[in-house]
Amino acid sequence: MVLCTFNLATSQIKGIPEHIVPFAKDSYANAKPWVVWYFMYASYSKEGIKADLEAMAANNIAGAYFTPIKDKKSPVLFNPPTETLSPEWWDMFTYLTTEAKRLGIQIAMFPNDGFATAGGPWITPEMSMQKIVAADTIIQVTNKDSQSIKMPQPEILENYYKDLRILAYPVKKIYRRSDNEKVEVSSSYGEDLSRLAKRGNRIHFASSKPGWFQFEFEEEFTCNSIKIDWNASNYQVNRMKIFASVDGEHFNEVVQLKSPRMGWLDWDNGVTHTIPKTTAKYFRFVYDPEGSEPGAEDLDVAKWKPSVKLTGITLFEEPKVNQFESKTAEIWRVSEFTDSTYINREDIIEADAIQVLTPKIDDKGNMDVHLPKGIWKILRIGHTSTGHRNETAGAGKGLEADKLNAQAMALQFEEWYGMAKNKIPKDIANEVLTVYHIDSWECGSQTWTADMEAEFRNRRNYSIDQFWPVLAGYVVNSVEESEAFLYDFRTTISELLNEKGFGTLRAKTEKYGVKFTAETTSPVMVGDGLSHFQFTDNTMGEFWFRSPSHDKPNDVLDAVSAGHIYGKNIVMAEAFTQIRMQWDEHPRLLKPVQDRNYAQGINNLVYHVYVHNPWMDKKPGMTMDGIGILFQRDQVWWKPGKEWVNYGIRSHQLLQSGRPVRDIAVFIGDEIPRRAILPDRLINFIPGIIGANRVAATKKKLENKGIPMRKIADVNTTAGLYRPEEWVDPLRGYAYDSFNPDALSNASEVINGDFVLGNNIAYKLILIPSKHTLNPTGATFSLKTLEKLVETIHNGATVLFEELPKGYKGRLEKEDIQKFNKLVSQLSEGLVSEKIGNTTLRSKDLGLGKLYVGRFLESSFEDLGIKEDIIFDQKDNEVISWLHRTTKNSEIYFIANQDTTSREVNLSVRSKKEYAYLYDAVSDEIQPITYISKNDRAALKLRLDPSQSKFILFSDVLIDAPIWKKQKSEIIKGEWTLKLKDVPHQDLKMDTPRYWTTFSDSDIKYHAGEGNYALNFTMKKPHAAERILLSLTAVESMAEIWLNGKQVGVIWTNPFEIDVTEFLREGRNMLEIKVFNTWGNRFWYETQNPDIKVKKMETPAPSKYLKGFLPAGLNGPVSLHWFTQEH
Repeated sequence: MVLCTFNLATSQIKGIPEHIVPFAKDSYANAKPWVVWYFMYASYSKEGIKADLEAMAANNIAGAYFTPIKDKKSPVLFNPPTETLSPEWWDMFTYLTTEAKRLGIQIAMFPNDGFATAGGPWITPEMSMQKIVAADTIIQVTNKDSQSIKMPQPEILENYYKDLRILAYPVKKIYRRSDNEKVEVSSSYGEDLSRLAKRGNRIHFASSKPGWFQFEFEEEFTCNSIKIDWNASNYQVNRMKIFASVDGEHFNEVVQLKSPRMGWLDWDNGVTHTIPKTTAKYFRFVYDPEGSEPGAEDLDVAKWKPSVKLTGITLFEEPKVNQFESKTAEIWRVSEFTDSTYINREDIIEADAIQVLTPKIDDKGNMDVHLPKGIWKILRIGHTSTGHRNETAGAGKGLEADKLNAQAMALQFEEWYGMAKNKIPKDIANEVLTVYHIDSWECGSQTWTADMEAEFRNRRNYSIDQFWPVLAGYVVNSVEESEAFLYDFRTTISELLNEKGFGTLRAKTEKYGVKFTAETTSPVMVGDGLSHFQFTDNTMGEFWFRSPSHDKPNDVLDAVSAGHIYGKNIVMAEAFTQIRMQWDEHPRLLKPVQDRNYAQGINNLVYHVYVHNPWMDKKPGMTMDGIGILFQRDQVWWKPGKEWVNYGIRSHQLLQSGRPVRDIAVFIGDEIPRRAILPDRLINFIPGIIGANRVAATKKKLENKGIPMRKIADVNTTAGLYRPEEWVDPLRGYAYDSFNPDALSNASEVINGDFVLGNNIAYKLILIPSKHTLNPTGATFSLKTLEKLVETIHNGATVLFEELPKGYKGRLEKEDIQKFNKLVSQLSEGLVSEKIGNTTLRSKDLGLGKLYVGRFLESSFEDLGIKEDIIFDQKDNEVISWLHRTTKNSEIYFIANQDTTSREVNLSVRSKKEYAYLYDAVSDEIQPITYISKNDRAALKLRLDPSQSKFILFSDVLIDAPIWKKQKSEIIKGEWTLKLKDVPHQDLKMDTPRYWTTFSDSDIKYHAGEGNYALNFTMKKPHAAERILLSLTAVESMAEIWLNGKQVGVIWTNPFEIDVTEFLREGRNMLEIKVFNTWGNRFWYETQNPDIKVKKMETPAPSKYLKGFLPAGLNGPVSLHWFTQEH
């Protein structure tokens, strides 16, 4: 169906008519972005605050996430310092909020001083985050009389410790451990490493060279588990091969260790590995980096140049639960199930034999015990503070509040946010202080809280009593029972985090009438990485710029998926965080990553970072020690940068309209911790959908042969990291969300065969992956999950299992095990082979729904009744990111070119609407476009300039827009004059504009700021049926266009053109093009020439990562293009 003449540059009107996409009344306010507003080193000034807020208001910023960071320096950076919580600080805060009210800026506050996480000086050790600690000893009882023993003392932090249980249970022997014995340590590294065998050693050893460590015992030692300790986590020590020998010459391989999946904050404890029971005199630990994985968000320690780092290795004769430190929730890790074949029955604790001891411990740590004759282990279990603090704080630093304790979380809220609300006038508090925010989770995990025993018993329907030793790493009754208990324990922690932690904060924010936003808890706090978002108003992820070592694509997926499954329409992102500022950042450079995240589902930005500049005479002023981008008033391009902000606002309005369209729902599994699933984890399940090329490329990356490295901003990382720019269309025409057990059980329904979640998103197909890195046990489910999955199929959903359930999670009674097995039988019985293209699946009808089992090899789900949402002419689309939303009256597609070259794109999308329009959020112009309608789809062709994005809007409403046809183009000729602002120099004359960096004068060549290119020219006044565009050849980095003393607009991205029709006049015209570059060239020049007069004022000065000398200014001809209206 032809709608209008197809000419993408010609038929346009301003804005989006509301009868095409009817915006809500508050859509503009909701679409405005925010900034992270950091105050560094107790440096504040009222003049700077006023200037900051006025700059934000001028550039359409909705609000600021106010965050004081770090304490004053010595010597202080700014006099007088303003320390957090001091009377002067509260005075400054009152002034800040008063000014914000005057300017219409909202203020959000984090939960504490600093950006992570929630703590302060009012948190006592008892109210702080808690962890279980244990110590044990083995005694031999020879008679029935009372025996006095020296009780072992578990770890004490913050001078706080409370006993939970003192247990005694019989053991077959006195188990040995290497740090109680004389061990000779040798190695291939040529230095004395005897310290590695000593208990409590904190002096680490590190080497990037392959090699080995050897422990030699005086007599043969039986080893069933080992623990590796460190000061900071390390991947390579957890994949060493262990060899054993009785003579020191002939070695047999025992096992290669396998690292748990680990997040970035992983230094609270080492890793205990269970190994095959081995008796030998010599144990050799061999490090060889070959075969290493390339690293990931859930294997952060593997991102870096391979090296081995450790403080000790301890060998135990007694077996342990494999990597129990992760399974108790002490640290965010995901570990393999303990191999039961490694453990002898005689070494397993029988729960019935455990005795609880109640005698008192005297002041010297002694205790009298009455036990039967035999060998007994005395196990002392208690809890202490984790010792974590809000480390980025200044004077408000203190212990982190207990996140599983409602009282502690309420106290933290009131002592910081509540105090802020009450310190300022009520009208200001109500109008300005409107958001409470939990930012980066940087306080570790926790394993205990005051009511843990009762909460566990009430939720799991059994007591911890018989499983206390499991929390210290020991196996009780069986490997299976111990692992099941630990799963239930982690589940309880996850639930308490939600209910007592985030639920308490939700109640507090509702009481105060403020919004609640939060970032992800993964990969630091053990729990369900999606479920806490149900308590927030908006979800928030985080994406980084040019920082692959720190980028967080999984954070974005967590926030997007949680927003969708819990019905949160606004999905925010902390945007453009950067590990090392390079001072070349500008909007055109940043736009591709912005657009890519829009296509992921982000629809509001929080720019990182706006740092408060207390000086009025120093530019650019304060930075966050060089982290983030410089998005603040003293950025060279701040003023014209408003148009970049406006692009975001216009995009956000559309990206928040209606609801998302997602066909595929991917279940993240029942493992804890858990989070959204990145697409590279699906290559074995749906390889046909992902595509052979990307599957092969991913497998090659994972092979990591030769361990290739790459360096960005002087940061070395493995080259095989997941890179979101390589996954712009991961399922090649389909979009997916991840969903968790909570949403499945509590927020889902099946309507007309669709699986419906949260934001009324109707998913056509549920995918249930089997084994992947965050679900190492594969197809195992909780009873609750399996019941709901079977019910969901019965109610009409279509579900594809990679593998049928083969086991259950958690501890089940016999009756529940029977229920579970019956559910498995419902799924497995009666399955028949069904050919889907070239794929053979097992399938069956189940109630109203359909069940499939197997790997899906086809390139489309069309044979399952689900045609692609969008189809590109090239199936392996690697450069066009996209997103689809639907409203009551329209379909909205966002299409973005991620390439640095122009693209001609043929595509087909779902639409039954009569008319199609192309909307450009840069120019705020809409135009009708041609498409061909067939089978409820629209086929059309687009041309996208480098990094250009467009919205395609489908509607049954016709817009009366003029049609324009290009007639001619002319270069504007004459003598150009260049004048640089704040640089004394004679006017620079030229026939054609050229970069000011081509001139020899140093102050001109290395200028950072504004340069004005001016030209007088004459022309006829355009008539009513003419439209004239002005275009630039090249600009670095942004240009304000002025005609005849009036500002036309800003050119900041491709295509470099702007409509000047209304500003031209007959006869003489004065054209000014004010160009703005970045600070980089001046910084680079002054770095290379330390003796020259310094013109930049930046504190502190992280200018070592500069990109070097870059072109700046206007270059090449400036042209006019005439269009005439067709009738």
